[in-house]
Amino acid sequence: MIQEYDALVYDLDGTLVHLDVDWEEVREEVAAVLRPRGVDVDGADLWTLLELSEEAGYRRLVDETIAEFEREGARASRRLPPARTVPADQPVGVCSLNAESACRIALETYGLDGHVDVIVGRDSVATEKPHPEPLLRTVEGLGAAPERTLFVGDSERDEKTARRAGTDYVYVRELER
Repeated sequence: MIQEYDALVYDLDGTLVHLDVDWEEVREEVAAVLRPRGVDVDGADLWTLLELSEEAGYRRLVDETIAEFEREGARASRRLPPARTVPADQPVGVCSLNAESACRIALETYGLDGHVDVIVGRDSVATEKPHPEPLLRTVEGLGAAPERTLFVGDSERDEKTARRAGTDYVYVRELER
């Protein structure tokens, strides 16, 4: 299936690796960063806190807080079986909601960095998935056309991103069959 495409783009966490991150702990730490700065964090999930940090002018601080956990989680990550499908003879990118630095650590940890030509993380561009910009930036970096690119992911957000960017999409579980 993947040979039909000029380029492949993979999501990272849940697709190629599983980052060892306690996301509730991350949410609590981000809330602890924002609360003393006057941001109402009650009942907000992590993505809402990220949006609130943008509105309040603390996005960079919050991104770095999250990235610290992601980098540690990348070092302790677990390689997932679909990582075996990453070809060495095709343009390959990673488009992730994780920080670019965490993506690089996880890929290096499992020797996948030599197979990945372009990495676009949450902090690489001004928007994040499901906005199409991160995926389109990845595809552009690979020198490919969206309609000749397959995005492999593990979530509805990934699927929506692919649809908005004009790429084909497959759930990672389909590759595991």
